[in-house]
Amino acid sequence: MLTINQERLWQRLTDMAQIGATSAGGCNRQALSDEDSAGRTLFESWCHAAGCEIRRDAIGNVFARRAGTKSSLAPVMSGSHLDTQPTGGKFDGVYGVLAALEVIETLNDHHIDTEHPIDVVVWTNEEGSRFDCAMMGSAVWQGSLSLTDARALTDLGGVSVGDELERLQLAGSAPFNHNVKAAFELHIEQGPILENEGVPIGIVTGVQHMCRYRIQFRGQETHAGPSPMSLRRDPMRSAAEFINEGYAIAERHAPQGRMTFGYIHASPGSPNTVPGKVELTLDLRHPDGEAYADMQSLVEAAIAETATKFGNTSGAQRVWEAPGVSFDEGCVS
Repeated sequence: MLTINQERLWQRLTDMAQIGATSAGGCNRQALSDEDSAGRTLFESWCHAAGCEIRRDAIGNVFARRAGTKSSLAPVMSGSHLDTQPTGGKFDGVYGVLAALEVIETLNDHHIDTEHPIDVVVWTNEEGSRFDCAMMGSAVWQGSLSLTDARALTDLGGVSVGDELERLQLAGSAPFNHNVKAAFELHIEQGPILENEGVPIGIVTGVQHMCRYRIQFRGQETHAGPSPMSLRRDPMRSAAEFINEGYAIAERHAPQGRMTFGYIHASPGSPNTVPGKVELTLDLRHPDGEAYADMQSLVEAAIAETATKFGNTSGAQRVWEAPGVSFDEGCVS
């Protein structure tokens, strides 16, 4: 039986985890940061040593190719991402990248040729934690997100994807080639389901429908002391009630419904001032299309209703959306 070199793979996972290492044992290697760039450089050095050809496209996706005996055939693709959440795990994403490279290393060790080329891919900004679009690099490659729109995305500090691609010199000229024989991705689950059920490995059959909202509740700034509760137009009350209603909507669509409020900001941000504006983000997910659409409808209605209830106005923008996907049955099996 052909087996990988476990020690080599583990050592590389350990080495990569040193880049952006956190005190909790994880990694902070957010997309298009200095740490992300350093991780890519280390990965590419291993790929060069394994005899791979490195290509980058205009959004910074990296493709490391091991040639096949029939160069005209479409490649088999495998990989994932190297960027992490601010408090990310040290295996999420990176395992899929380095496991794919280990496949190539093992084929090299045993002098085995394949007819199809093999591409190990590193997608740019898959996490979507720094820039407000998860699966960004793969979306640009696939064609569902324009390169212009992706480059214009900004982080909370106003720095754009395009700015960082240029600063770090990560963009390349490789074409967006969609001619792929098959694609596989190994991944470490960041959630608790498999562990809770005592199952060591799962076969993924698809991707949830998902979207992200940026929501605003606008009221009136006033001093905390002389302003009676009954006379306030406090947008925090609308936000609080809306968040509770959001969790209730998720419960009504359990167990598959997902509702996450990951960012809340009050302006002007003074401890003794009723805020004039509260901004928050909402990440909404469900694998079933009808249930997902129902959750969206209920959420949008709840935004307006909770704003009106406390004398506020509201605004909601769906800034990102990715439809659900059912994976190819042949690849799954």
